[in-house]
Amino acid sequence: MRPIALRLKPGQDLRSEIETLVRNENIQAGCLISAVGSLNEATLRLADGKSVKTFKGPIEIVSATGTVSPDGCHIHLSVADSEGKVTGGHLQKGCPINTTAELVVLAFDEIHFSREFDPDTGYEELKIS
Repeated sequence: MRPIALRLKPGQDLRSEIETLVRNENIQAGCLISAVGSLNEATLRLADGKSVKTFKGPIEIVSATGTVSPDGCHIHLSVADSEGKVTGGHLQKGCPINTTAELVVLAFDEIHFSREFDPDTGYEELKIS
């Protein structure tokens, strides 16, 4: 296992930068174990699996967790607005950093994650090898 830490700067897109980190660090299987910072807005796919909504900021990243691999990242993000109202969903592109975002990813060198269509769910689901 190897920990990888990264600080994102204003204007960078949270999801795009996580995907870039996975490519640049050749992460075949990993997990996002910590994310804190702020966003100008957050674009999330909601629990119905279809609706995508953009929440205007500035907003704080309350938590984020998920699996990462070259085949795809499955990350859930919770954010809080200026009144402390928290919402969350599946991280999409369209989440520009406001002031900063500090990320910690743990890479697993012994296993490989990929995505495979699961007819029971209708989604590309995690396959571990």
